[in-house]
Amino acid sequence: MNGPVVEIMLSEGARAPEYASPLAAGADLRARIDAPLVLAPGERAAVPTGIRMALPPGFEAQVRPRSGLALKQGVTCLNTPGTIDADYRGEVSVILVNLGSDNVVIEDGERIAQLVVAPVSRASFSAVDVLDATRRGEGGFGSTGSR
Repeated sequence: MNGPVVEIMLSEGARAPEYASPLAAGADLRARIDAPLVLAPGERAAVPTGIRMALPPGFEAQVRPRSGLALKQGVTCLNTPGTIDADYRGEVSVILVNLGSDNVVIEDGERIAQLVVAPVSRASFSAVDVLDATRRGEGGFGSTGSR
């Protein structure tokens, strides 16, 4: 399974994204911080990873939560999935929020999120006066009857 080549630059002490298993869709992103970060309940922070990247044209990288961190400590990502565009060259940071009831300490090198590289299609938008009718129509949230 070969995917696109993503060029990365690492700051001192940063680690490249790593897949934890042979069939993992997401590569782990790690915190690159000089001192432990305490997230109080309800608090959020942009946590640097020390990684800059150049994605090939036609691809994006999605930053997603780690399920274990969310389940065990109540820490997840805001703006999920966060999109890293192919033309962005700044450092990748992860917006973490503590939804738990206790303080959570994020340590340097801790796995904080997953990175999924995916193809992108760009749409052409066409303004029209009327849209085609569908069975669902204008039904929004929960309108399909599923729970």
